[in-house]
Amino acid sequence: MRNRRAALAAIATAASLALTLTACGQSSEGGSEEGKGSSEGATIGIAMPTKSSERWIADGNNVKKDLESKGYKTKLVYGEDDPDQQVSQVENLITQGVKALIVAAIDNKSMNNVLQQAKDADIPVISYDRLILGTENVDYYASFDNEKVGELQGDYIVDKLGLKDGSEKGPFNIELFAGSNDDNNTRYFFQGAMKVLQPYIDKKQLVVKSGQTELNQVTTLRWDGGTAQKRMDDILTSAYKTDRVDAVLSPYDGISIGILSALKSDDYGSKAKPLPIVTGQDAEVASVKSIIADEQSMTVYKDTRELAKVASNMVDALLNDKKPEVNDTKTYDNGAKVVPAYLLEPVAVDKANYQKVVVDSGYIKESDLK
Repeated sequence: MRNRRAALAAIATAASLALTLTACGQSSEGGSEEGKGSSEGATIGIAMPTKSSERWIADGNNVKKDLESKGYKTKLVYGEDDPDQQVSQVENLITQGVKALIVAAIDNKSMNNVLQQAKDADIPVISYDRLILGTENVDYYASFDNEKVGELQGDYIVDKLGLKDGSEKGPFNIELFAGSNDDNNTRYFFQGAMKVLQPYIDKKQLVVKSGQTELNQVTTLRWDGGTAQKRMDDILTSAYKTDRVDAVLSPYDGISIGILSALKSDDYGSKAKPLPIVTGQDAEVASVKSIIADEQSMTVYKDTRELAKVASNMVDALLNDKKPEVNDTKTYDNGAKVVPAYLLEPVAVDKANYQKVVVDSGYIKESDLK
């Protein structure tokens, strides 16, 4: 009788233990089911390039906020423009057991090995704004229409110089700047701008006096304003001893600020020597202030709040066995696969519309522009 009671007690204990394991989410494979059938409470890793740009600080915070509003936990890291540091950070996020990764790569070709680790751990990867190259282990891409960004910059220059509609005005002197050579977006921005500008260069209505017209001649490592300032100084010294610059294609606000510093050091900005048209991108506060002050001419506004939503929605869909929404399945070939993408529309901003576009929308506070 005693043995029978002991056997019954053992069966009850085993049943209780099985129920406890099931309640705790223990799968038959020995791992937690968190983030597989149900994503509740999953931790998402977010890797951003640098805190030296206000744009990337805002991106990181926006992605974090949007994911947390959906019930996720987050781990946000910044690589400070050091590719090796970013790779190490992503490795650590994988080791810590994140359920998905959102990565804005510093060097678009440095992530191959670490993303294989993510694949092996069944961690989906969203490439954020900068397409990661040379690996199949990128699931989706969230960005803007990057070629359109360059087209908006080129169109602005052509329009303000009065070259549109068959005008024979000119020649005007222009200098070309591009972004970092390790960022895939650099090619798209430059390609879009040159699609607009090249016909006028061919007709000699636009003249690049430095002779630097190829992408590999005009890149700016890490999008650094100081590097751009030095290059602009060198161009002014070597090619503009008697002539003036009428326009500068700049792909990014931080580069634009460096270019403007070089121009002002060469006495541009006076009535006798007005500043040239200078483009930009990202609608950073310093550049919007510069636009208001009639220095930088324009910027391209990209609402990164919306980009953060796109990326977090992609993660949410993947972790709940749904297919993320995309609107481009052909353009973004990273060398190993065509990465399905969702692209947002950029908007040209200058003194005429900055209030409506970036202030009234809440992207920048009016008080920040005082």
